[in-house]
Amino acid sequence: MIAVVLLIFGGDPLLQWIWDFMYKERHVFMSAHWSVCAAFGTHLIFSAPFMLLDAFSAHVEWIHKYRIRRKVVGLHQWFRCASRILWKYMVGVLPLTALFLSVRRTNFPERAPSSFHAFRECVSCMLMFDMLFYMFHYTIHKIPWLYHNIHSIHHLHRDTFALAAQDSSISELLSLQTLAFISAMLVGCHPFSEILFHLVNTWMAVEDHCGYNFPWALHRLLPCFGGAPHHLAHHHHFKGNFAPYFRHWDYIFGTSLPIPLH
Repeated sequence: MIAVVLLIFGGDPLLQWIWDFMYKERHVFMSAHWSVCAAFGTHLIFSAPFMLLDAFSAHVEWIHKYRIRRKVVGLHQWFRCASRILWKYMVGVLPLTALFLSVRRTNFPERAPSSFHAFRECVSCMLMFDMLFYMFHYTIHKIPWLYHNIHSIHHLHRDTFALAAQDSSISELLSLQTLAFISAMLVGCHPFSEILFHLVNTWMAVEDHCGYNFPWALHRLLPCFGGAPHHLAHHHHFKGNFAPYFRHWDYIFGTSLPIPLH
C-alpha cells in the first residue's frame, strides 16, 4: 500500500522519475525471469511482517488481541510453504510468463501516467479482476471435479497465514495469473499502472490470508473490502465469500457469509 500512497501524494514528477528508470531498463522488466523473481520476492517481502508476528506472538501479549486464527504457524511451516511455492513458480509460472510475454506486444510510452490516471487504471484492474476471480472461484467450488483437482490444495490451510495466499496447485496459480493478465489487458492500462496493480493484487492476497485483524487493515478503513476475517470465514466453511477484494458480488449473489465478531 506504500506504492498507492506515493502514487496519490507523490505527484507526477515522482512518477516520471520512476518511469524514466523503468523505461531505460525496459528490456529487463520484459524478461520473464525478472518478472517471476520479482513476483515471488514481492510475495515473500509482503508476507515477512506477518511471519515475524507469528514468531514473536508467544512472547508479545498484544499480538494475541488481533490474531483471528486459532493457532500460530511455526517457522518450519513458513519455510516449507515458501519452498512449495518457489517450485511451482519455477515449473509453472515461469514458462507461462515467458509464453505470455513472447506473444504480447507491450507499448512502453516515454511519459508516465498522471497520478490520477494511474490510480484510476489500477482501481479499474482491481474491479475487473475481482469480477473474474469471483466467477472462477465460485465455479471451482460448485463443480466437484474442479475443486478436487484445482482448488483443494489451497483449502488444506483451514487457518490461513500470509504466505499461504499462493500455496495452491500449479493449475490454480496459472489460472489466477492469467486472470490478472486478462484484467490488465481488458482495461488497456499504462504499463506503470499494470505493475502497480500487480503489487496491490499481491498485497491484498497476503492481507486476506494473514490471519490478523488490525485496526489499520484496509477492510477496517474501507468497509467495501472483505479482508482477513471475510476470507478466513471462507476457509472455515468451504463456501461463500468467493470474491478476493470487495464484497459486492457476494452480496448480489447471496454468497456472503456472516463474520463472527470475535
